[in-house]
Amino acid sequence: MTNTKKLLSPLDIGPLILANRVLMAPMTRSRSAQPGDIPTALNAEYYGQRASAGLVISEGIPISPGAKGYAYTPGIYTDAQQAGWKRVTDRVHANGGLIAAQLWHVGRIAHHSVLPPGQAPLAPSAIRARSKTFAFDENGVPAMVDCDPPQALSEKGIAAVIEEFVQAAKRAMAAGFDLVELHGANGYLLEQFLSVSTNQRTDGYGGTLENRARFVLEVVDAVSAAIGAERVGIRLSPWCPPSVNDMDFQVEARDITLYLAAALSVRHIAYLHLAEWPGAPYPPGFRNQLRSAFTGAIIVCGGYQQDSAQALLEQELIDAVAFGKPFIANPDLPRRFALGASLAEPDGSTFYGGDARGYTDYPSLPSRS
Repeated sequence: MTNTKKLLSPLDIGPLILANRVLMAPMTRSRSAQPGDIPTALNAEYYGQRASAGLVISEGIPISPGAKGYAYTPGIYTDAQQAGWKRVTDRVHANGGLIAAQLWHVGRIAHHSVLPPGQAPLAPSAIRARSKTFAFDENGVPAMVDCDPPQALSEKGIAAVIEEFVQAAKRAMAAGFDLVELHGANGYLLEQFLSVSTNQRTDGYGGTLENRARFVLEVVDAVSAAIGAERVGIRLSPWCPPSVNDMDFQVEARDITLYLAAALSVRHIAYLHLAEWPGAPYPPGFRNQLRSAFTGAIIVCGGYQQDSAQALLEQELIDAVAFGKPFIANPDLPRRFALGASLAEPDGSTFYGGDARGYTDYPSLPSRS
């Protein structure tokens, strides 16, 4: 049987003690009640089934109507949505788990069919993404459609978005989440400010590396002031390839990530979560540099298996590993790791939208008699 001692050992993150280091990664599943993008009892069942994760990280949750880019994603900007998420967190807690809310603004990865009437996608610069998003076609049918041209945020607009993050974080705490994770990865708004390919501003939010990192740090500071830095994590994706939302985060990826890591360490946030890309290993020495720069917990995600996760944990370069697709089909993933049991494979045709099929109907292992 594979050694899982480190993978299944407890971990302190912020004010929490995680039962293990097998985290559930954030995954968009596009299942919410309409109209209103409201979490439902089905969402509560789904997350509750997976509460044995050391920490469940929710799907990306749009922080405002203008932050939305995908159809049927549950938000956290109305009372009804907040109440829906309370059902989710109550179920996770009742099942002995902990859960973080991933707060999301998609920026330019959006289409008018899911945005408020007359509103264009927002971005650091008015550069259209050569990408698609899951929205509605000209016939109102859910489909992958081209992203619309974005509007560059004014400085007043930037301040408004920061306040939306703050209000969403406050609602997340009121809904019972244990932590919030700021989505700064995968080509969405926060990462769009970081990259020279998407940020061509000439004001205090563009140009130099420090200026491009300013928006991210201002969001972190504002949310930390509202709910406490010890309850804030952030997800980044250095070396994000162009195939991901037309995002070229190759230039300065090391420098800007290490700059942010040091700045976030001084702010004493709970954790740094890195999305990684299979087939694109980090350059030599980067993990050691990151560990030196950031003193909080480091989480990684991206194609890890039980053995590869355990091996990296044993090197003490990371503290936890988030698993995505394995958690879709294996709601009791930590137990399967502990027993060395085989893993079920998820049905990709049911990832986005739909009902209980491919969502809550994957079985756990039978209980011991």
